[in-house]
Amino acid sequence: MDKFEMLRTQIKHDSENKVFTEKGWEPIYMVDARARILIIGQAPGAKTQEMKGVFHDQSGVRLRSWMGVDDSIFYESGLIAVLPMDFYFPGHGKQGDLPPRPEFYQKWHPQFLEAMPHIELIILVGMYAQNAYLKPSAYKTITENVLHYKAFLPHYFPLIHPSPRNQVWMSRHPEFAEEILPDFRKCIQKVLNT
Repeated sequence: MDKFEMLRTQIKHDSENKVFTEKGWEPIYMVDARARILIIGQAPGAKTQEMKGVFHDQSGVRLRSWMGVDDSIFYESGLIAVLPMDFYFPGHGKQGDLPPRPEFYQKWHPQFLEAMPHIELIILVGMYAQNAYLKPSAYKTITENVLHYKAFLPHYFPLIHPSPRNQVWMSRHPEFAEEILPDFRKCIQKVLNT
């Protein structure tokens, strides 16, 4: 059994995940020992949990467009990994999905990172990932983190979530499409092509 298989087994049998395992749910993430880019996002949504895969939705289409990669590079090259802050859909709340369990990433992410020694760039998608990984140097808002992305390079690149719901945010911040995304693509290509 390799390291990733062992981790998957441990996650599924962890008592904190018992309720999900009993539902027949699989932990959702995408990892490879060859990965050079790691995307850290929120927790899987209900559809993602049902589909048993990462970014197989409109958000994924947009994210791959932002990155300048096609489906084969994203899913088949082994160069890109995805670790949500929680590997299971946390349920519905009053205003959308519930947040990922706050301590979950602390337990599992370090073990995955150790098994992916070639990671050069970590893309932090959304508030939960940025709050976890950018402290104490994080700004107070996602907007500030994203607009000041150069402060976190070359190791981290903070992004808003690629959900179509963030179209309003993008229209308020045209510099995102005009300046930040071109730099983002350059960072991606630099890592993938070296």
